[in-house]
Amino acid sequence: MSFDTSGPWLEVLLLSRQEVLSQHSSDMAKGQAEALFPALEDVLSSAGAEWANLDAIGVGTGPGNFTGIRISVSAARGLALALDIPAVGVSILEAVAFGQDGPVLATRDAPLGQLYVQGFGTRRPVAPALLTMDAIDPALGEPGLVCVGPAAEAVAERIGATAVAPKHATASAIARIAAKRMSGEIAAPAPLYLKPADAAPSREAPPVILDDA
Repeated sequence: MSFDTSGPWLEVLLLSRQEVLSQHSSDMAKGQAEALFPALEDVLSSAGAEWANLDAIGVGTGPGNFTGIRISVSAARGLALALDIPAVGVSILEAVAFGQDGPVLATRDAPLGQLYVQGFGTRRPVAPALLTMDAIDPALGEPGLVCVGPAAEAVAERIGATAVAPKHATASAIARIAAKRMSGEIAAPAPLYLKPADAAPSREAPPVILDDA
C-alpha cells in the first residue's frame, strides 16, 4: 500500500505484484489528517483485503507541504510499527521521474512561483533543490534529457530539453519504487524539506536516501 499527502491532495493505492487492486485520489487542501485512515480502509475494503495482508507501506516524503508530509510520514511509521512491516519513504520528485528512460529532470510546483527540481541519471548532478525558474541553469541541457512534472514544458524550453508526461500517477510510482527497494536495507521514512538552494532532511528520523529508480 502507498499513500501521499504532500500536496493539496490525498492519494492511496494498493498494489500486488505490479497490479493495481484499488486506489483513491481526491483534491484536498485541508483535512488530510482526518481523511487519511478512512481512505486507507476504503481502499483495502474495495480490494477485499485487510491490514494483515499488507507486506509493506510506501509513503511520499516530499518535498511539498510541510504539514501534509508530516501526516503521511507519521502514519506510515505508525502503521509499520503496528503491523510489523517495513515502511519505505519515496521522494515525490523520484516518483515523478519513475519509469522514464535516460536522463530526467523532475519538477514539481512549489510556493511563491518556485519549483522543486532534481536530476536523475543526468550527466551533471542535480541535487533536489527549491529554485526559481530564472535560477535553473540553461546549461543543464544534454542529449536525450527529458523534463517531467507540472513545469516540464517551461523548464524544457529553458534548457533545450524535451517535456514528457509522467509514466505513473504519484501513488502508483511510490508503490512500485517501494516494492523495488524491499530487497535492500530500508531506513525509516523521513520528511524531505527543501529550502532555497538547500536540501535538508528532517531531524525527526534518519536521513532520506535518494537514488535513481
